[in-house]
Amino acid sequence: MKKVLFCILATVAAFAANAQERRNDWNYIGTEGIVSKDSITRGEYTLIFINKKEGFSDTLKQRMIETFFTVYPVQAKTYNPNTRKKVIFLVDPAYDGVAATAGSIIRYNPAWFDKHPGDIDVVTHEAMHIVQSYRRGGPGWVTEGIADYVRYTMGVDNAGAGWKLTPFSASQNYDNAYRITARFFAWIEKNVTPGFVVKLNEAMREGKYNDGIWKEWTGKDVKELWSAYAANPVI
Repeated sequence: MKKVLFCILATVAAFAANAQERRNDWNYIGTEGIVSKDSITRGEYTLIFINKKEGFSDTLKQRMIETFFTVYPVQAKTYNPNTRKKVIFLVDPAYDGVAATAGSIIRYNPAWFDKHPGDIDVVTHEAMHIVQSYRRGGPGWVTEGIADYVRYTMGVDNAGAGWKLTPFSASQNYDNAYRITARFFAWIEKNVTPGFVVKLNEAMREGKYNDGIWKEWTGKDVKELWSAYAANPVI
């Protein structure tokens, strides 16, 4: 009897541990706490919108959906026609960042939108991460710089969010990522090599990024480019 009881308890404990592990897994969504779940298909793309926040704005939800279907097909056409056809938005009050992407799932913190309801192009930035679908090994500053460059060029309402590229200052460096790197990329596109970001994105996704591509594509290494940018950072 004791042996049977021990086996039952061990099984229960293992199940609980596995359940907790699933909850700690980024890809775990589960059914608990879901307020609403919608599936929207337009053309070849489908968006699954899962909301776990009571009282989440229907107006904001619709703006997020419209932004996705506005920017994602254009991002795909420009940067990766083979990107995922089905994407999941998860409004998750248990997530305490702003937004983050892994695989086909974008998690959003509803508290961020409470404070910044106009920041709709968080969707544009995060959707680009799905399009990027990079292999491991490339620099993170390139990944985030490209995503913010795409927000800069494809965003639907950056002005409404008060969002813009960070003005140049002497304290910056090319690998600061996000808006600082994005502005550097915009300068390269305008003044050095049009189409640079598309090629850089492809090299990152195919695992072919290396420090030599800067000189190969622009005639200068990245430090030389940054020095030229710092001398005249007009975009």
